[in-house]
Amino acid sequence: MPALNKNLQKLFAVAQKEERLGIGLMSGTSLDGLDIALCSFSGSGLQTQFKLIHYITIPYGETFKKEVQQVFAQKHANLEEVTLLNAYIGSFHAELILQSLAEWGVAPGDVDFIASHGQTIYHAPKRLHGQAGYSNATLQIGDADHIAVKTGILTISDFRQKHIAAGGEGAPLALYGDVLLGSKPGEDRILLNIGGIANLTYLPADADYTKVMCTDIGPGNTLIDAACRAYFDQPYDEDSAIAYSGVVNETLLDALLHHPFFNESLPKTTGPELFNLNFVADAQQATRTLNLPKADLVATLSAFTGRSILRFIASNFSTTGMKIFVSGGGARNPFVTDYIKRALPGVALADTSELGINPDAKEAILFALLGNEALCGEPTAIGNNPKVLMGKFSFPL
Repeated sequence: MPALNKNLQKLFAVAQKEERLGIGLMSGTSLDGLDIALCSFSGSGLQTQFKLIHYITIPYGETFKKEVQQVFAQKHANLEEVTLLNAYIGSFHAELILQSLAEWGVAPGDVDFIASHGQTIYHAPKRLHGQAGYSNATLQIGDADHIAVKTGILTISDFRQKHIAAGGEGAPLALYGDVLLGSKPGEDRILLNIGGIANLTYLPADADYTKVMCTDIGPGNTLIDAACRAYFDQPYDEDSAIAYSGVVNETLLDALLHHPFFNESLPKTTGPELFNLNFVADAQQATRTLNLPKADLVATLSAFTGRSILRFIASNFSTTGMKIFVSGGGARNPFVTDYIKRALPGVALADTSELGINPDAKEAILFALLGNEALCGEPTAIGNNPKVLMGKFSFPL
């Protein structure tokens, strides 16, 4: 029998190790920067043990953001630009990884794998695109071959495609990590992530994984950030200063909440392809609020995020004894978190640091965990979600 080539031999050896050192990468729809989490893993599945060793977010420059925004969530985009960015982002992320490893004093050769989310440029569940003959689809760019070759580290990527191929919508993938890292028998928990889009995972106290629910809820920071960029020349509403200076317009808020998305069946996904400033402008046109002061608009959009989260939780769960753990940039948005606390006074709400998980690093940790599962795990049945291992392998030279 011929011998395995060296890359397959190394892959087999890494999968057999008692402890693996992996990097998780996350670059979200907010385009604020690249999250890099260096983690150690032992075991897999429900026996997974992990430790966050180092974490950093490296902010993106304005030029890079503008280049991605030209093709992001656009039905019509420059194909040459998409092609060039696919290679460029992979190489750029590799540079940031090597830079971070050097700062941490970690040799690339000591890292067993990189798990890269890539950069989403279009998310197209069938419920949104509605085109006959086409199923769910999504596209992340930042080619992993460029990461693997430039860093010399085995790279796992494109996790969302397998989820779609197996019948899912490609998101939210937080489900798998939340179940493995966040469950606690005897305690009803919600792990709420407020990134560009808000999503949550419900973890039942009886540890019955057929009851687990993971779904997108609606907008997280995406509309707030877009309004801050458009009207205040700020990337986001720091400490909710703008929202607190404005007044919520209940007429506009009610119109925003009446979008059909909120009544669609679960689980469901969404993105800035739907929740964008054109969506807001249409609601303003319908409610004759186009001349709303811009601070009032940011306050209303912040309330929209908070109210949509509250409505979902109240209509789907008993909150008696419930604990909610928040992660993502929205965990630092006091307008939104205070909104939730006031409406659910009997619910214990904290960020995921209470679980030993850095709330900013959570999604990068998740993808490192998915990479570990791709190497040595087995598909896990969770509710009505696809029972799959996700990720494609890119080898160094």
